[in-house]
Amino acid sequence: MTQETETVGFVGAGLMGHGMAKNIVEKGYPLKVVAHRNRAPVEDLIGRGASEAGSLEEMAGACSIIFLCLTASPQVEAVIAALKPGLKRGSIIIDCSTSDPTSTVRLAAELEEIGVGFADAPLGRTPKEAWEGALDCMVGASDETFARIRPVIDTWAGKIVHLGGVGDGHKMKLLNNFLSLGYAALYSEALALSRKVGIPVEKFDSVVRGGRMDCGFYQTFMGYALEGNREAHKFTLSNAYKDMRYVESMANAATVATPMASAAKNSFASAVAGGGGGAEDYIPHLVDFVARANGLDK
Repeated sequence: MTQETETVGFVGAGLMGHGMAKNIVEKGYPLKVVAHRNRAPVEDLIGRGASEAGSLEEMAGACSIIFLCLTASPQVEAVIAALKPGLKRGSIIIDCSTSDPTSTVRLAAELEEIGVGFADAPLGRTPKEAWEGALDCMVGASDETFARIRPVIDTWAGKIVHLGGVGDGHKMKLLNNFLSLGYAALYSEALALSRKVGIPVEKFDSVVRGGRMDCGFYQTFMGYALEGNREAHKFTLSNAYKDMRYVESMANAATVATPMASAAKNSFASAVAGGGGGAEDYIPHLVDFVARANGLDK
């Protein structure tokens, strides 16, 4: 199929999905969206040329490619169950969520039985890059499916890596998030220790920034720890905790000891249990929870 014949559906126009869907419709693909709790992104996308489906089943019947950008595997499984009655043979579902690879492989097998393709295409970077069409994307799909979906992914991604078969994208996403969320746990603890021994945050940053320990994630994290920008990295602590639980689950299935991953997971678990489970409690705010646990003001 071509850009003229693909009709794209999008489920999950949230922090990341809104920008992705915006790029799909503005770059020439017919787009159908479905409303959930927040109608504002849907209204914005309709204003840019998208149309609204009355239900998931209706979307399934109208679309040849459907993107899912949801919280976790339970939500993905529920949406696919609702789409199933309307899905057409030859259509493809692309899960851009950070999902459990075991669930991903099972869903792909179930959809294959009814002639529907599946790909996992989780994301890297932030809502800012989603809006700019410059996300990273890790794809698990057959070669044939990847060739068909790549032009649509190109509308919102700047870097696309085809890792292998179904499930491999989600496996790599968990590895990627293990690194980034591990950094967040390390930074938070290091900053608490820094303050305890009399090194202010500003002095800490003046040494790390521009040195070998600097990186893009450090800079967005410090956008809050140093500058107080609460929206420097809009990814919730509760989602981070979920992702680290998925990392541990993957490690358990592979019989791999992961003491570092478990330590990072526990840092996020403590923050969520300590009141950081809200919709606007983001990863860089972990620094406050670790500080308070060590007797420091935020």
